[in-house]
Amino acid sequence: MKIIFATNNQHKLDEIKNILGDGFEVVSLKEIGCSEDIPETGKTLEENALQKAQYVYDHYHVSCFADDTGLEVDALGGAPGVYSARYAGGEGHDSEANMAKLLHELKNYSNRKARFRTVIALIMKKDICPCGCTSIKEIHQFEGIVNGEIIHEKRGGEGFGYDPIFQPEGYDKTFAELGTNIKNTISHRARATQKLAEYLKTL
Repeated sequence: MKIIFATNNQHKLDEIKNILGDGFEVVSLKEIGCSEDIPETGKTLEENALQKAQYVYDHYHVSCFADDTGLEVDALGGAPGVYSARYAGGEGHDSEANMAKLLHELKNYSNRKARFRTVIALIMKKDICPCGCTSIKEIHQFEGIVNGEIIHEKRGGEGFGYDPIFQPEGYDKTFAELGTNIKNTISHRARATQKLAEYLKTL
């Protein structure tokens, strides 16, 4: 099955492809000629994921899915949450600056519990006319959560984003130390993607 993933983030694309496996042909925005900076103005992960998927559906008229992920830290009232990618400010996604800011914000807290949460929004194009002149869409959402804690300093060289400072529950290593194979079986994105895959396999 061929389906569009509304991202040009190579890390996320590779991760999703590894999790979904050979049964699916996952196509990036670049591969369909989309280089636009898709708006992410939602107040929640759910809103952002749907906004991105809806943009691709409206402009390219194809079935597609999009995700949004946030790191939610208990001591910070769930921050950075929906603003995780741009937590430190600026135009791009500066992982080093984001981690530095988070560690600074938590320096006086003993409670370092946190969770990663991914929401995937899937929009499926459903033809209801034999000639394809009219169509309806189906919208589905899938959520994945992994609990853990923020450690005091970076560890590990794999992964991306906050992986070097997030230690998942039940492990003594960070996502960046565990490596791709283990992370892709236990991560928030893995759990949401598994739900997506289970649904797609029923079609």
